[in-house]
Amino acid sequence: MTQTADAAAPVRQPEPKPTRRRVHRAWFVAAVTFVTIIGAAAFRSVPGLLIDPLHDEFGWSRGTIGAAVSVNLALYGLTAPFAAALMDRFGIRRVVAVALTIIALGSGLTVWMTAAWQLMLCWGLLVGLGSGSMALAFAATVTNRWFTERRGLVSGVLTAASASGQLIFLPLLSWIIDRYEWRPAAVTVALAALAVVPFVWLLLHDHPADVGQKPYGATEFVPKPAPVVGAARRAVSVLFSAARTGPFWLLAGTFAICGASTNGLIQTHFVPASHDHGMPITAAASLLAVIGIFDVVGTIASGWFTDRFDARRLLAVYYALRGVSLLFLPLLLAPSVHPPMIFFIVFYGLDWVATVPPTLALCREQYGEDSAIVFGWVLASHQVGAALVAFLGGVARDAFGSYDVVWYASGALCAVAALMALVIRRRAGGVAATV
Repeated sequence: MTQTADAAAPVRQPEPKPTRRRVHRAWFVAAVTFVTIIGAAAFRSVPGLLIDPLHDEFGWSRGTIGAAVSVNLALYGLTAPFAAALMDRFGIRRVVAVALTIIALGSGLTVWMTAAWQLMLCWGLLVGLGSGSMALAFAATVTNRWFTERRGLVSGVLTAASASGQLIFLPLLSWIIDRYEWRPAAVTVALAALAVVPFVWLLLHDHPADVGQKPYGATEFVPKPAPVVGAARRAVSVLFSAARTGPFWLLAGTFAICGASTNGLIQTHFVPASHDHGMPITAAASLLAVIGIFDVVGTIASGWFTDRFDARRLLAVYYALRGVSLLFLPLLLAPSVHPPMIFFIVFYGLDWVATVPPTLALCREQYGEDSAIVFGWVLASHQVGAALVAFLGGVARDAFGSYDVVWYASGALCAVAALMALVIRRRAGGVAATV
């Protein structure tokens, strides 16, 4: 009876174990990219902090120091499209590792400089070339290869990485300069760049096919393309092709004004301008770091908006608000930090590089597979604008004894950028908000 009953009893199958959703490798690549851009951002936190120390130690004019900063900023942009093409030829990992090493070399050599031309060579040429290879074209290349969904969000997060680097390094470097002078700060930057190299070499894969995966959000496997030879020729040919279209010049023009009003103006001259009004350097640097905090929030939010709204209108709003805020800045500078200045810092931080995700989206909409290289050239215009204001801002300070005329002129330029963004034509069959 017992055996019969047991035989008749239904056999219970083991319950299947719940399947765990693995995190897509694209998110790990994005995380390594984020950390890498933070490391490269370290040296870009230094220029505004060193203008007064270098002026005091060597007697160099602010215009001379601003010229070195302008070389750095210009090369940061002009290198980007060639770096994007080199990544197609040699792979992301190799290009980025070499770039970080060049940054470390340039920043380390500055501790022995005694003449202005050495500042141009180390700070301008070497660091400009290295950081240019780590520019936003790097973020665009990673986003295009590893993601078909969430591109706006990812580009916003990666853009925010440079602000995060500023947030991390500005207070630290200003404290080092205030306590130990500027040379230990330069060494700190070199070590920070070198520290990122092992992570890049071990964890930054060039393409999803390298690990047998599809891009995030893709429905089909994408084979790894063959290396593209003639990187320089391709970068130039893409430029000539894009330059025959109206949207390219509008995007380049708006982004040039973006660079002029951020990297060239605030990042380079805010600390010395605040110091002119009696504010301690450490306090002014801390305010720039707070800009970095809200820049992260604003850029990620802008990526989210870009996935949902017309990128042209977003750009117009961003530039208009930035221009208005700059017109009020001369009234806010004072020996101490007060609530209106804090409001400006928060407001400006939210808008700092919020322009990047919609600009990337418009490049992608207009230029497809060439969008990363086109964005590299658009970024070059951003840095040329930054370089001009970094130099002219120092010249204006030497000539007029204050930065007021620079704030007002930059505010007016932002109004022009807002109008330019609105006249960018949408590509037939394309939707600017879809990335």
